[in-house]
Amino acid sequence: MDRPTLALDDFIPYRLSFTSNLVSDTIAGTYEALFGLTIPEWRLIAVVAETGGITQAAIGTRTRMDKVTVSRAAIALVGRGLLGRALNPDDGRSHLLSLTDAGRELHAQIAPKAMELESRIFARFDRDEVERFVAMLRRIDAITLAIGTPGGTEPGDD
Repeated sequence: MDRPTLALDDFIPYRLSFTSNLVSDTIAGTYEALFGLTIPEWRLIAVVAETGGITQAAIGTRTRMDKVTVSRAAIALVGRGLLGRALNPDDGRSHLLSLTDAGRELHAQIAPKAMELESRIFARFDRDEVERFVAMLRRIDAITLAIGTPGGTEPGDD
């Protein structure tokens, strides 16, 4: 019996990674040119804006960025006066990151640009297609997280 041959370009995990990198690189160029931000820095600003105050560890969990990347981005943003750091009252070993006034101003400028870029990327898809795509990505997330959890079962296996 012939075993299927792996064709990298048809391997769905590779396609997901390739497309994700392509989109991120395109957006990164815009953020760098307009705002002097890297993708990790923008993600920190976005997450901190959504939460109001969050630890670096929680940002890593939420964004799937490693702690070194989160730490470097946080240091850069604190240094630029866009983020503030305060001792976490719930855990004296960590700090809460929050947007400064300058950080809130920058977020207010970037968020519409981010939405515009998203619209440009998905303009040729019907709204229903995009909604189904996002739903499928969320299902892939849940299944993949379950596979990576020791003793975990895939959603729908119970």
